[in-house]
Amino acid sequence: MSERRIFLDRGIGESRGVVTLDGRPERLLIQRDDDDLRLAFGARLVARVANVEPAMATAFLDLGGGLQAVMPFKPDARPVRGAACEIEIRGEPRDGKLAVARMVGPGEGGPRLLAPPPDLPSILLGLARDAELVEGRLARAAADEAEAEVLETIHPLPDGGSLAIEPTRALTAVDVDLGDRQGADAKRVTRQANLTALAETARLLRLKGLGGIVVIDLVGRGHDGLALLAAARLAFAADNPGVAIGPVGRFGTMELLIPRRTRPLAEFLRDSRGVLTDRALAQRLVRRLESEALARPGARLKAVCAPSVARAAAAFGGALADRYGARFTFEADAACPRERLEVSEA
Repeated sequence: MSERRIFLDRGIGESRGVVTLDGRPERLLIQRDDDDLRLAFGARLVARVANVEPAMATAFLDLGGGLQAVMPFKPDARPVRGAACEIEIRGEPRDGKLAVARMVGPGEGGPRLLAPPPDLPSILLGLARDAELVEGRLARAAADEAEAEVLETIHPLPDGGSLAIEPTRALTAVDVDLGDRQGADAKRVTRQANLTALAETARLLRLKGLGGIVVIDLVGRGHDGLALLAAARLAFAADNPGVAIGPVGRFGTMELLIPRRTRPLAEFLRDSRGVLTDRALAQRLVRRLESEALARPGARLKAVCAPSVARAAAAFGGALADRYGARFTFEADAACPRERLEVSEA
């Protein structure tokens, strides 16, 4: 029987929640102190209908402060332009796409936040109801491991072979590779690799926060379609409601549709060039400073990093001082590569 555990890493500037499945990261949730809660999954707001596109069955909503969302509607429930309505965010904005909302009912007054989204402890306990919430060093280690796996493209399969997961604007492509996996019974080896790959694909897509159309390129030919379909339904059950799974096609691919709910984590951590953002690197540096502060009580610590990262990290200097004392300095080194983060005694 599968076992899920939950971890909460309360950091400076951001907190990270992790769900593990049989000891491996299954979900990573990141909430930053300066996040706009109006765009988070589960937030409830009053919005105003800015425009209605009947041909698209979509309304564009004004959330206030320049924020927008889209709301699909049924033909018999077409909203009225200019009307106020109460909505719930069901899909966070991603890669140039607006947040997606659903109608809760009529609203009153101007656009505003009515209820914030659930906090991390509540989300984690909802995902693993009988698990104990673990915090502290174990939680930080679990979050670091999960974040590292989120940023990988190629993932080894437990019994050999690998998965490559590559999102595009249209869909997410998953390639199953047998590698140099050997076996006297090629058909059995191929079948087992595909079954394992489906379970791993489900875990990794949840971990990375990926949804929408997913195309899995299975290995081999002459697949047992019914067995693979049953395995996929089991593997993606945790993503319901809303999962649709197609049969194995003539070219050995399986197509799925998974609801998009949260922003893909790679977009959260990387910029449009695919490199880690200054903020993501600054959070790593702050965590390193925290670890050193605990390991060296009273020592004055100096962080050396690229100028843009130093500027981002300096914003957390006050919070570090409040928690561990005023013993941190940030030094910007123009010759330092962006991803090099050095911490030493001053």
